[in-house]
Amino acid sequence: MTRTVSCIIPAYNEGARIGAVLSAVVGHPALAEVLVIDDGSRDNTVEVVRGIPGATLIEMPKNGGKTAALVAGIAAAKGTDLLLVDADLVGLTADHISQLIAPVHGGMADISISLRDNAPRPWHWIGIDYISGERVLPKALLDGQTDRLLSLPRFGFEVFLNSLLIDQQARVSVVRWQGVQSPLKGAKMGWRKGLAADARMIGDMGRSVGWTTLVRQIVALRGMRVR
Repeated sequence: MTRTVSCIIPAYNEGARIGAVLSAVVGHPALAEVLVIDDGSRDNTVEVVRGIPGATLIEMPKNGGKTAALVAGIAAAKGTDLLLVDADLVGLTADHISQLIAPVHGGMADISISLRDNAPRPWHWIGIDYISGERVLPKALLDGQTDRLLSLPRFGFEVFLNSLLIDQQARVSVVRWQGVQSPLKGAKMGWRKGLAADARMIGDMGRSVGWTTLVRQIVALRGMRVR
């Protein structure tokens, strides 16, 4: 079976940054399609995406959160594999995309996960960012999971996916993305709104799988890494 990759980019109010991200993925030879799911943005995100040939725009009827946007993208994706990319990355290049795809398509891993330059220091110390939004995985891993995904909080996708990986004892490749950063929420929203957004995100993760499970996920995924 020929493997093809669908790139899925959930976006909310990322008009200032998504153009640079799309420049790294649109036209990439390893990607069959690039899907941008706009989650009810109130800025010019939609206009930016519409102005870039090669990017397919899916507009959500209202802001429903990252998980719902990803579910919409997964449902529309035609590829055998999924490349998930956050819309706000700085410094992303086509080479970074190739690096993330290579372990999976080379047969060395079942899933690859990015470790960005500005990921929290503890994630660099232990060698994995367990909530990274940049991953390559088989689409089949999520078969039959739509209802469960849609029942998750707005930011529950990554930790739910971690549970699936641990259940299957998937081989995990951690790809260090030198030069790539994800802006802090405080830099995008102001420190008050940024702190509140971080708190909501952490709360969503805890509600999705349970607080003790979050700690166990870190330990389990670290042990599932392949070199």
